[in-house]
Amino acid sequence: MKRKGLKLYFTGSIAARDKYLDQYKKIVAYAKDGGKNEVIADHMFKVSEKEINMSTRKERLAFHAKLERWIHSCDGIIAETSFPSISVGYEISLALKVGKPVLILYSEGGPPSLLAHHKDEKLLCEKYSSDTLKRLVSEFLEYIQSSSDLRFTFFITPKISSYLNTVAKKDKLPKSVYLRKLIENDMKERME
Repeated sequence: MKRKGLKLYFTGSIAARDKYLDQYKKIVAYAKDGGKNEVIADHMFKVSEKEINMSTRKERLAFHAKLERWIHSCDGIIAETSFPSISVGYEISLALKVGKPVLILYSEGGPPSLLAHHKDEKLLCEKYSSDTLKRLVSEFLEYIQSSSDLRFTFFITPKISSYLNTVAKKDKLPKSVYLRKLIENDMKERME
């Protein structure tokens, strides 16, 4: 069955765009997945920091309204956070508030301090290198696609919950992804 294309939103620091431009372009290209997905990212490449600073209050408010529409309409967001940015933090927070899956990527240092220990199943925070970037973006796309398939709720014991929390933290993946992988592996074994 052919999957529907995703609509994604990409953000990063415009102030550090020159330093991270190659990474930004690679992330967007991997997210597009050969043209299967739409990625809202033009604002990251077509507007300079000087233009933003020179814009009027009315223009900034209009852009902010557009940004909120983009985030509300997307299936998930990807944020490159190697360079700290308050506006990127705001975009991440807004996306989480409206229930969007968020992939935070950083190539140096540590994860964003305010979000590193935020407990939300829809927030994935990953350090990347040129060798791991494509895989991380691909896994995020898979996560978004699978989480939109069908919701299944069931009760578990506190002991199972504790175990799932430990595994999710250790493996840096949502509990639902871990459970889905267990079931998929079991299905493969039984089908052989």
